[in-house]
Amino acid sequence: MKPRVEPLSPARWADLEKLFGEKGACAGCWCMFWRLEKGERFDDVKGATAKRRFRALVSRGKAQGLLAFDEGGEPNGWLALGPRRDFAKLDRAPSLACDDADDVHSLPCFFIKPGARGQGVATALLNAAVLALKKAGARVVEGYPVKPTRPGGKIPAAFAYTGTLPLFEKAGFVLAEGKPTGKQRVRLSLAPRNTSSRRAAAQSK
Repeated sequence: MKPRVEPLSPARWADLEKLFGEKGACAGCWCMFWRLEKGERFDDVKGATAKRRFRALVSRGKAQGLLAFDEGGEPNGWLALGPRRDFAKLDRAPSLACDDADDVHSLPCFFIKPGARGQGVATALLNAAVLALKKAGARVVEGYPVKPTRPGGKIPAAFAYTGTLPLFEKAGFVLAEGKPTGKQRVRLSLAPRNTSSRRAAAQSK
């Protein structure tokens, strides 16, 4: 059964907290890793501090994301999304830098509940995110999937929190900058096609 996907809101904090559990999704991150400010160390923020910060962002409507639910109503997946500038650490990662960040919305982090992985939850979240961002008028969506260290190699779940290349490619994303290994940068253009320009070009032929 296709997962039900709902946007994050203060009213759904309890669902997010249940999904993330005591470990805060991954190593006490609480979806704060990409939001760290310059000079901050993850080891100094992870855990209770990260949880407190993220809950404050959610309470103020400053954190966007999607939650997936199974047929029994249990939360089983999460995808963070928002303007790229909301995730300050992206611009400080040389391999992920770009020159048009103000025009980009990012999908930097997935968390799929153990036991629900490999069941289409990440795909449902990704497709819902693209649809939601398109409706909101986003022009460019970017993801940062990790690539296996060797062709055909399996990516451990702990390192796949940004998604995988096949996941994004299936949704129509293309490489913005390819590298042999490590995190890739992929993009999907959501800008509406300029039909009037195409029509004028066709008529001029």
